Amino acid sequence: MSNTVSKIQFENARAEVFCFDNGTEVKEYHTMIHVSLQGLTFSKQLEAVLTAYNQLIESYLPNTQAVFKRYFLSDAANQQDEVVVSDVTDCAKSIIQQAPLDGTKIALWCYLMTGVQTGLTNAGLYTVSHGQFKHLWNGSAHNLAANSEYQTRLLFNEYNMQLLEVGCTLEANCIRTWLFVNDIDLNYGGVVRARNQVFFTQGLTVNTHFIASTGIGGRQSDPNVLCQMDNYAIAGIKKEQIHYLYAPTHLNRTSDYGVSFERGTYIDYADRRHVIISGTASINNKGEVIYANDIIKQTQRMWDNVEALLKEAECNYDNVCIMIVYLRDIADYQIVSDLFKERFPNKPYVIVHAPVCRPGWLVEMECMALKDISSPTLPQF
Repeated sequence: MSNTVSKIQFENARAEVFCFDNGTEVKEYHTMIHVSLQGLTFSKQLEAVLTAYNQLIESYLPNTQAVFKRYFLSDAANQQDEVVVSDVTDCAKSIIQQAPLDGTKIALWCYLMTGVQTGLTNAGLYTVSHGQFKHLWNGSAHNLAANSEYQTRLLFNEYNMQLLEVGCTLEANCIRTWLFVNDIDLNYGGVVRARNQVFFTQGLTVNTHFIASTGIGGRQSDPNVLCQMDNYAIAGIKKEQIHYLYAPTHLNRTSDYGVSFERGTYIDYADRRHVIISGTASINNKGEVIYANDIIKQTQRMWDNVEALLKEAECNYDNVCIMIVYLRDIADYQIVSDLFKERFPNKPYVIVHAPVCRPGWLVEMECMALKDISSPTLPQF
């Protein structure tokens, strides 16, 4: 088995590529594509990213299928439509205004696999099929209900219907959500209330389980969209394959302060473990923001918290395949960038402008990890 990271330079763009290869037909890749030349128009930057993606697939990652893409934009109102028209890849796509903080206008995270079949269900969910499983991805879901609470409730109600149409439920099959909140300081409360209510009606409680999630600042081209959702579920998954991460020495249960998501989740198959770490910030096991106004110490505590969650899944940062880092204050970028470059010089990641759900948190990160395991009693991935 090998985990490898490559850095590939293209014209006006560069890619960091993580490869998980355990000798089976399903190899997994995460790549972050960045524009490497500032000052280009958005059209030229988008062209650089798409050209890099196409060359990556043709020359470096043949026979891969796109599973999920997320575009990070600096100005969705003026950029989103061009992305929609230009990228015709047949996979779930998320497009969100979370400006890359390296001075460019766009970055792209791509999740790719070999040996899978992809398609689109009648319910509108993109499928990635292998063996007995269908991995169900959805991106950029939104509506124009009156406020953030109503929008979030409608988003989850519509997603419930999509899942039911493919024989799944939110409680049994949903593994991960992302909730992008326009003006999070104002609108996050409504998102939390709606999610709490929907989860309770669907049997998701502190005594059962919640879902790994990131609730973070982000907006799309229409300013009336106050909450946009991406989600991931697995058809065919069994309860015994899903495990939840708590790291009680470092973190508290989210329900302690009135929200409903899991700190992390891992899913075991016969040959691999998928680890999903939710948005994690500088918090202690009493639910308190710690190291107020100190971006360096908050970054270090955030790393410690993520490391504790990974350890509970018998992983460490070597297993991490992708990281997304969110900053409240763009003035903190250089400090955080230097810290990440020093600790993670070869890891695919992006640092974007996106306020966290509490004003006291200056920085948050999420990540995914992959680990080679052998569990012959479980189904093959």
